[in-house]
Amino acid sequence: MSATIHPMSVVDPGARLGAGVVIGPFCTVGPQVELGDGVELVSHVAVAGRTSVGARTRIYPFASIGHPPQDVKYRGEPSTLAIGAECIIREGVTMNPGTEHGGMKTVVGDRCFFLANSHVGHDSVIGSSVIFSNNVMCAGHVTIGDFVIVSGGAGLHQFVRIGDHAFIGGGAGVMNDVIPFGMVRDNPAHLAGLNLVGLKRRGFSREQIHELRRAYRLLFAAEGTLSERVEDVATEFAAHPLIHEILDFIRNGGERAICVPVDLGAPER
Repeated sequence: MSATIHPMSVVDPGARLGAGVVIGPFCTVGPQVELGDGVELVSHVAVAGRTSVGARTRIYPFASIGHPPQDVKYRGEPSTLAIGAECIIREGVTMNPGTEHGGMKTVVGDRCFFLANSHVGHDSVIGSSVIFSNNVMCAGHVTIGDFVIVSGGAGLHQFVRIGDHAFIGGGAGVMNDVIPFGMVRDNPAHLAGLNLVGLKRRGFSREQIHELRRAYRLLFAAEGTLSERVEDVATEFAAHPLIHEILDFIRNGGERAICVPVDLGAPER
């Protein structure tokens, strides 16, 4: 089935359109854009640059996808934006391609949901099944794992890493890395326990959650340094792969420190 293009839209002849693409009124599609099978641009959508959009993704009015990154160092280098399949991109969302200083690409996984006016900055790598609520601000060079939820109005600083299954509270200002399964809140953000609701919804067993909670308390106890506690937890939970996801995340490090509780001696909430 060929693409359906509204006569009030402008689609460059060089654009590659998959089977069943639907382009509503007042859209613009650039010459180096690729839209996968079944993609729909509802109306008033602008897709530019070296942008690929995965199959069955739906983009709503006034989204700006693939235009030059908001980076003063950008000099027109041929960077890319790749968006996965079955994403929902709501009104006013902005997504920018990469830059020479950040790997030349921005990547968004499959089945993500970006609510109105959220932003994905240049050189960010977003996992699959991620939710950005309204007005989320994701700066450049951010890395986000799978099944992460970022609540409305939260801001993610450049080079921050967010681990799988983490939850970011509304309005949080995230300056440091968030461990897998972690929950952060407030501005500046601090670690406030594990994402227990998310773990239960994702089908983790009672035993898995219990062990994660035990490991969390040991990792963020008041005694010793974080590196010492990491090794202690690694020894005690040698046979628990979920806990080693957290430990590997901490060991691998990044540009930012690890987000910790305000009071390392406080119990998990």
